Amino acid sequence: MTTIDLGRPISGDVIDLILDDHRLFESLLRDLRDNSLDRDAVRQAFATLHVAHAEAEEKHVYPKLRRKEAIGEHEAEHGREEHAEGHEALLAVLELKGTDTEAFDDAVEKLAATISHHLTEEELTILNPAREDVGPRVRAELGEQFARERNAQVDDGCGSLENVRRIVAEARRDGVLDD
Repeated sequence: MTTIDLGRPISGDVIDLILDDHRLFESLLRDLRDNSLDRDAVRQAFATLHVAHAEAEEKHVYPKLRRKEAIGEHEAEHGREEHAEGHEALLAVLELKGTDTEAFDDAVEKLAATISHHLTEEELTILNPAREDVGPRVRAELGEQFARERNAQVDDGCGSLENVRRIVAEARRDGVLDD
């Protein structure tokens, strides 16, 4: 669990909810780079948010946008691959004992680059088409589903080291991540 407030949205336009999380990712990454803060608490919060957000998108958002033909199979699969790459970079940060080492700084730098790339690409290739091709009622329904799944994942402690290890191993086994 995390001591940092990740918010608990219950409804809203799914695009707005996803963008709110994206801004929170950016804020948490800034905090991870700041050695005057409790970086261990920040990495736990980041891990929880990353897993909860990715699971909610993959379970509800990507499939619905595909059915509505807002995105194609390639975009959904690429989003899943980038989530897996983010989980892998996150695992490297979580497995480090200390947060005041060069190894930690290097792992955070790689995590930040991986996440920044994904946020930009998702906003351009998934969220923009969703704005254009999916009406407000469906986006609101998706927002509720996304929020419910995200909150359930947070409540289940989805950002634990063990769970992130399991997710990365599963992605490798499924061929989503290259070894």
